[in-house]
Amino acid sequence: MLQAFLNIWRIPELRNKMLFTLGMLVIYRIGFFIPLPAVDQAELAEWAKNAGGGAGTLLNFVGMFTGGSLHQSTIFGLGIAPYISAAIIFQLLGTVVPSFQALQKEGPAGQQKLTEWTRYATVGLCIVQAVVWLGFLQSGDRPLVYPDYLQTPTFWICGLVGLTAGTIFLMWIGEQIDKYGIGNGVSLIITAGIVARMPQAVLSVIQDSNLPYFFYDHFTKLYLLLFKIAPERQDDPRYGLDTAIFLMVAFVVVVAGSILITQGQRRIPIQQAKHTRGRRVYGGQKTYLPLRVNHGGVMPIIFASTLMVFPSMIFNFLANHWRNPVTTFLQRNFAEQGYLHVLSYIALIYFFAYFWTTVQFQPKEMATQLRDHGSFIPGMRPGPRTAEYLEVVMERITYVGAGFLAIIAVIPTVVSSKFNVDPQVASFLGGTGLLIVVSVMLDFVNRIEASLAMRNYQGFLGGGGGGKGPRIRGAGPM
Repeated sequence: MLQAFLNIWRIPELRNKMLFTLGMLVIYRIGFFIPLPAVDQAELAEWAKNAGGGAGTLLNFVGMFTGGSLHQSTIFGLGIAPYISAAIIFQLLGTVVPSFQALQKEGPAGQQKLTEWTRYATVGLCIVQAVVWLGFLQSGDRPLVYPDYLQTPTFWICGLVGLTAGTIFLMWIGEQIDKYGIGNGVSLIITAGIVARMPQAVLSVIQDSNLPYFFYDHFTKLYLLLFKIAPERQDDPRYGLDTAIFLMVAFVVVVAGSILITQGQRRIPIQQAKHTRGRRVYGGQKTYLPLRVNHGGVMPIIFASTLMVFPSMIFNFLANHWRNPVTTFLQRNFAEQGYLHVLSYIALIYFFAYFWTTVQFQPKEMATQLRDHGSFIPGMRPGPRTAEYLEVVMERITYVGAGFLAIIAVIPTVVSSKFNVDPQVASFLGGTGLLIVVSVMLDFVNRIEASLAMRNYQGFLGGGGGGKGPRIRGAGPM
């Protein structure tokens, strides 16, 4: 592992990409603490701390997924969410609208046009979301804006420009990381926002746990060195020693399981047909077609989480204005830890897992490409029979992948309710944030591995021994 890190800094090009990526992420974190003008940050922080029900869940979800900070109302409050939403919209349109399908098949020129439209759509979504958030800040009996700026054009202009410019700047940072950095810039921005919450979660567990004094003393010194803040141990600890150990072990197990299922594949054997040209015979090689078990990635959880926010908000509103046995039952059971909430959440994850797979996975097109390239699945006739076989296999492995996503999504709720764990701490044991971090970091490691392998260096996944890997015949130094 240490040798792999040293190899990264030995390659000037890779070293510059790493430093550029880290620099862009540092700029992102600095902007994360620049507040919007006219917003009472103290009142907003107090409201966010006490917010419950659908509003609190929505706020935490948006903050975790987008890398934004609405509970502080900074210029990066909307995060990168509008850009992601616009990209998903155009991706879905590309599967149903012929004109978008034609653009996707045009190569770089068509992709550049779609990117341009995505940027324009991002600006529109930023304006809409900024108007909703700014309207919320100055509404209600206790506005979260300073009285001198209530219902003034200055507040609206500064708020709209600040939130929109913040998101556009984040989009630009992501594109610069793609161009000059290690790549996958938008995902790295989201991951940075999620990982930045981890020290506070660890601090919360240490402060509220009945851990041995020597462990707490060493942790306090380390935390003070890194963050210049001395933790204060609680007189009445919330977690016992067994709960603290369980949280540590559960985090390791869940992360390992997430990596396993994220990398899991169903390999379909592929046989290439033999071609005779003159006296030479070409083809005939055996390979495989990898089908990911979790083909939808984190998207089913994101869609399901977004939709499950609204039942809680609606039933809370109904119960507060028309309280009766029915509305009370719905409010209680559709709360975040309610029985019907969990069942509906799981059902939506399965639905969106199949929906996203249907949108992304095209068995007919894949079967046509195999036939055109002279390849076939042993025992299957090329064409419609191959497409039918691929569709059946994907349906079965999607069922397993959706089950895994449902377990990962429900773990934080179960741990929070059964072990009385802070939801902010339990969120690192599963859910959207953990899957995003695992997926992005795996892609990050694979990109570094590819760069090292191109220059005949061993990476993080290489075997032990020297710093150089096996040389490729005919490949000179680069």
